[in-house]
Amino acid sequence: MPNVYGVPGIVEREGMDLESDDMRAYETFVSDLEARGVDVSGVERRLRGQKIETPSWGYGNSGTRFKVFPQPGVPRDPFEKFEDAAEVHRLTGVSPTVAIHIPWDRVEDYAELKEHARSLGMGIGAVNPNLFQDEEYKLGSVCNPDANVRRKATDHLLECVEVAREVGSDIVSLWLADGTNYPGQDFFIERRNRMLECLSETYAAMPEHMRLLVEYKFYEPAFYHTDLADWGAALGVCRRLGERAHVLVDLGHHAQGVNVEHIVALLLDEGRLGGFHFNNRKYGDDDLIVGSVNPFELFLIYAELVEAEEETEHPIAYMIDQSHNIEPKIEAMILSVMNLQEAYAKALLIDRDALRKARREGDVLAAHRVMLDAYNTDVRPLCAKAREDLGASPDPISSFRSSGYAEKASRERLEGSQAGWG
Repeated sequence: MPNVYGVPGIVEREGMDLESDDMRAYETFVSDLEARGVDVSGVERRLRGQKIETPSWGYGNSGTRFKVFPQPGVPRDPFEKFEDAAEVHRLTGVSPTVAIHIPWDRVEDYAELKEHARSLGMGIGAVNPNLFQDEEYKLGSVCNPDANVRRKATDHLLECVEVAREVGSDIVSLWLADGTNYPGQDFFIERRNRMLECLSETYAAMPEHMRLLVEYKFYEPAFYHTDLADWGAALGVCRRLGERAHVLVDLGHHAQGVNVEHIVALLLDEGRLGGFHFNNRKYGDDDLIVGSVNPFELFLIYAELVEAEEETEHPIAYMIDQSHNIEPKIEAMILSVMNLQEAYAKALLIDRDALRKARREGDVLAAHRVMLDAYNTDVRPLCAKAREDLGASPDPISSFRSSGYAEKASRERLEGSQAGWG
């Protein structure tokens, strides 16, 4: 039987009364945390307020440059993607919005898509333009030396601003694949100026409530240079555009060994951290399940976020960006959300007073132990309780596997073409 709160001895039983022995066991667990000085009710409140956006493309077929492996039950259109995302939200309680990608999620009537999402208890989140798949973009999109290509790219950005307006989104999230493959291929600064001209037109068209998130990536698909290769390049562009342009950090878009939590701290200090694309990597931009390879890094990132959370003037968009190539897609998304819940919970347990004291006294290992104490705490009971308080499942994976949703989707989605890249 699945363990409800992650506390030994607490198991889910039919007709279980959580006011009885099981709840008392949880209360003992809470008492232990409170003895460490943890404001457990405050932690529970912040866990209930956590929001994680899932990506529409994470529910479709995806793969590598070698092979795409189709899976049964994959959505055939954006409407079915939202149905799968709604299942993730139903079980986790913290994923009420879905990021869409244009043209992958282009529909004739966006009002209909918005209403379909609303009927499922969902909303439409960030709108992501696609400036990397058309034939004309071989030499770049907004940085392309051909003015006609740049015009096409800018028109697509303007289309996405309008889509965001129609669906009620306040974010356009931009990743550029632009770059060069060989020394001498093009002018670095001219390419930057072309980009700024196109993005300035886009920024000017955005309503006052809308933000532009600018993502960076140090290589791929370009191999000699990328026009937005790092956080500094993205920050420079955002400053040129205006106050509503912020940097988006994708965890897989850095060179090996880069200290991502340091970048997070710097962008927070600059007031320009706009959002995250959560995933995990071993070598390149692997888009693996977040927390699957380096959970300690994820904890350290959240440690910086929690410290600045109450002082941040603009909201930070927490979004998953993953490709589930061989693993079941909905279950993988559920696990991703759970990993983010647990990383956040651990960061909330950091004894900030003890950490501040150790730092000011130059006590290196005392400060380090404060971090380890929080990281090594089993927070699954807290996360399970928060989910249950939200009306979700304390054990989402077991609930999903026993729900029959995946089998039902496989039976009902036999006809038509499955959604995927392109």
